[in-house]
Amino acid sequence: QVQLVESGGGLVQAGGSLRLSCRASGRTFSSYAMGWFRQAPGKEREFVAAVDWSGGTTYSAGSMKGRFTISRDNAKNTVYLQMNSLKPEDTAVYYCACNPRGIATTTPGAYGYWGQGTQVTVSS
Repeated sequence: QVQLVESGGGLVQAGGSLRLSCRASGRTFSSYAMGWFRQAPGKEREFVAAVDWSGGTTYSAGSMKGRFTISRDNAKNTVYLQMNSLKPEDTAVYYCACNPRGIATTTPGAYGYWGQGTQVTVSS
């Protein structure tokens, strides 16, 4: 019932910035918690960041604190991931996910809906 579409990925040089967007369908987006995950070739899926229904509670992975920021615009049914000071090791496919229960969590199983992902490539 919930459809997610990511955008904003691309090729950037190390030290650059990108902002990813994920637009969700539905009339109750303001009650959803949203998360970002990433997966590099040959690696397991990795938690990136999450935001609760209100936008007042956020979590981010330790290696990305201070560089990545998650936010949401409920009027546009959209969640964002601002990525600064990008490094080659940030190269991955980035996925957004939706938890209709509204609670931000790092646990993938709590998210019932997933987008198809957007590629981020950071060159040296």
